[in-house]
Amino acid sequence: MLKMLLLSYLYNISERQVEVLANDSFSVACFLGLGADEQAPDHSTLTLFKGRLLEGGGKGAYEALFNEIIRIVQEKGVKLGPIQVVDSVHVVADVNVGKDKAREQVGKGPRDPDARWGAKGKKGDRSEEKREYFYGYKDQVSLNTATELVTSILPGWGDDYDGHHLSKLVERDMAKGIKPSIVAADRGYDDGDNHYYLEQRGIHSAIRLNDYRTQKRDKNKDRWIELKGRREYREGLRERYKVERKLGEAKKWHGLGRCRYVGMLRHAIQVYLTFMALNLKRLVKQVSGVGFKAEARPLPASA
Repeated sequence: MLKMLLLSYLYNISERQVEVLANDSFSVACFLGLGADEQAPDHSTLTLFKGRLLEGGGKGAYEALFNEIIRIVQEKGVKLGPIQVVDSVHVVADVNVGKDKAREQVGKGPRDPDARWGAKGKKGDRSEEKREYFYGYKDQVSLNTATELVTSILPGWGDDYDGHHLSKLVERDMAKGIKPSIVAADRGYDDGDNHYYLEQRGIHSAIRLNDYRTQKRDKNKDRWIELKGRREYREGLRERYKVERKLGEAKKWHGLGRCRYVGMLRHAIQVYLTFMALNLKRLVKQVSGVGFKAEARPLPASA
């Protein structure tokens, strides 16, 4: 049943569709360990299975499954590189905001009580720059640039401040035996506490600096100018595109652009299973040398 759930995220299809796919495709049946005349579990059983995992360990059960894949990576001898890149991905809630407002007017609660408004970036040139907002969740990820595997995840709220999560991701990586020499991130993580945290652990900071760091008129800017001139700073930022590419792949081909479910716990299920599927794809490539295209393969017409 776990394999069926992973297939639903690999192909970005519903649990009902993955049931049809498992019964229609011989290769999928072989992957699941089904006999030629054996039926796959139905979609309602998959829903029950997800719920039982939640009851047994909450989102920690899914985190443990995700971490098991990282353990397998290390067991297989895949060499993790020295650079980790941290970034966040916003996921729009499965909510019609207009209808939600109408619900409030008649005294009903929101469809998704855990979703929150958050800022996702700016659009336009500097003269007409406008900030964009979204309603949903924002998750933090840490990616190893040598393998392009996501090594740690923190499901989060839509209005979370990115800067508060860098140290948590690094600690999770280090608990798995991943010891980076460089940590890179965008300007959203440019917080003095983060630079200090990395320095104290002997890790080079490649957090992209905000302009005011080097343009202010005081002697403290010298340390930031010196940081920008370091080889490790430039090297880390050169690798940052890999996490953006991975998050784009998760959104475009594996459905992470929008929530499948409502509520933080079920959103966490989607996040962990999505990156488990992505990591398994990448692990096969690392171990066997078989290449993958980023896009999902087409489904049989009956699915």
